[in-house]
Amino acid sequence: MDCIQRVKDNFAESIRIKTDAAPRLAPDIARAAAAMTACLLNGNKLLSCGNGGSAADAQHFAAEMLNRFELERPGLPAIALTTDSSVLTSIANDYQYADVFSRQVRALGQAGDILLAITTSGNSHNVIHAIEAAHDRTMKVIALTGKDGGQTAEMLARTDLELRVPADSTARIQEVHLMIIHSLCDLIDHKLIGAEP
Repeated sequence: MDCIQRVKDNFAESIRIKTDAAPRLAPDIARAAAAMTACLLNGNKLLSCGNGGSAADAQHFAAEMLNRFELERPGLPAIALTTDSSVLTSIANDYQYADVFSRQVRALGQAGDILLAITTSGNSHNVIHAIEAAHDRTMKVIALTGKDGGQTAEMLARTDLELRVPADSTARIQEVHLMIIHSLCDLIDHKLIGAEP
């Protein structure tokens, strides 16, 4: 195996998928950022969830909102539902792992909030349950998916948005998800602050 060539091939594939995804996803990313901005301006909050690498992405998004992205601004209300080990383990122990996000959404979510649901396959049971809980709480859902969108794509409401990466590789999907998250942060900052970084 030529390791150097393999690295170059990974870079090339990532670039190709991002290039293919940009024109497809840009309008919906802009719509998602507008919805998130309106949510925040209305005094509501953003909740995020996912598993594994998607959990890291959910936390990354919440950190960029709560602290700052590229512009100096007040912190914005965002909560990653992936971070409290006591909450996660108590729910998983007393109920089931599929409920670790949905019980938090039911406790913390309010009408007008937004759930950022991240699942590369679209089939993560705990994310699907979180989406159901968000709908019960009259929350909009913005779903970051890949592949064929899975069960997540089938259950989204007309007012929700799916940002589906046109790829099958989990790694490549996650790379585009990070680009989407940074684009959302950039647009939210621009809409709220109006200044260029």
